[in-house]
Amino acid sequence: MGGLRLPVLPSPLEEIADARLGGRGVRLLLKRDDLIHPDIPGNKWRKLRGNLDEARRLGHDTLLTFGGAYSNHVRAVAAAGRLFGFRTVGVIRGEEHLPLNPTLRFAVDAGMRLTYLDRTSYRTKSSPGVVDRLRAEFGAFCLLPEGGSNALGVRGCAELPAEIDRPFDVICCSCGTGGTLAGIAAGLAPGQRALGVPVLRGARFLADEVDALQRAAFGVNSGNWTMAYDFHFGGYAKSTPELARFIADFHDRHGLALEPVYEAKLLYALFALAADAFPPGTTVVAVLNALADRAFRATPSPT
Repeated sequence: MGGLRLPVLPSPLEEIADARLGGRGVRLLLKRDDLIHPDIPGNKWRKLRGNLDEARRLGHDTLLTFGGAYSNHVRAVAAAGRLFGFRTVGVIRGEEHLPLNPTLRFAVDAGMRLTYLDRTSYRTKSSPGVVDRLRAEFGAFCLLPEGGSNALGVRGCAELPAEIDRPFDVICCSCGTGGTLAGIAAGLAPGQRALGVPVLRGARFLADEVDALQRAAFGVNSGNWTMAYDFHFGGYAKSTPELARFIADFHDRHGLALEPVYEAKLLYALFALAADAFPPGTTVVAVLNALADRAFRATPSPT
C-alpha cells in the first residue's frame, strides 16, 4: 500500500523526443497523472476528490461503489476511504472466488467490505430495488458510480488542462466510461481540442455517454472532442502481438512500461494517427493515468 501521504497535484509534464513524431513536426508531452498517488493515481483521484468532499458535506461516513473483480476504481475507493476516514463497501460483479486476487486483497486490507452480485443482478445495480437491498445490509452510504463517472467526477477532470503550463493544441486520453474525456474537453481553452481513444470494442455508444456527462456537469456539450474507435485491439483488456511489440519498443526507447489495457492503446493510436490527424507544428498532450510497473498492474475498471 502506498502509505498515508496525500495525493499531489499538479502532476508533472514531460516531453518525449521520438523521431517517429519529430520527423512529422509533432511534439508529444506526457501528462504524468500516474504520479499523483501510488494507490489513487490519475483520473481515479480526479474523479473521487469532488465525490469525497460531497460525501463529507452530506454527513456520510460510508462509501459504496461497484466494479469487477479487477476493478482499479474499487481499489482506489478502498485506498481513499482508508486515507480520508470513510468506511467503504465494494459491490463486485460475479461470484466470490477465494483466495482473493491482488486487487480485492488490497481493497480488503484497506478496510473495504466486499459483497457480490450475480451478473444478471449487476446489470440493474443502480435500480432502486438493488440499492434498497444494499442499504438494508450496509446502512446509509454515499453511492459512487462504477468508474467514478458522474457530474462531480467530470468536474474534477475538467481541472486538468489548466495545470498544463505549455501551449498545446490537442490533448488525448484513453476512454472506458467517457468521464475523463468529458471533463478534460470541458476544461480546454478556445482553439484546443480533445481526442479520446476508447479501449472497448463497439464503443460508439460512448459519444452519447460523453454528451450526457458534459450536460449533467456543465449544462452543455463543449463540442471540441472526437474519438478514435479503431484502437481497441479486440476489446476491453484484449491485446495482440502488434500491441505487445509497441509496448516493448516504447519501453526500449523511453524507459516507460505502458499499462496495456488503456495507456498503450492510447499511445499506439497517437503514433498511428500522427501523419493524418496532427498537422506539422502540432503539440499533443497525452494523459497517462497509470503505468504497468506501478501499483495498478491488474486489469483496470473502465476509465
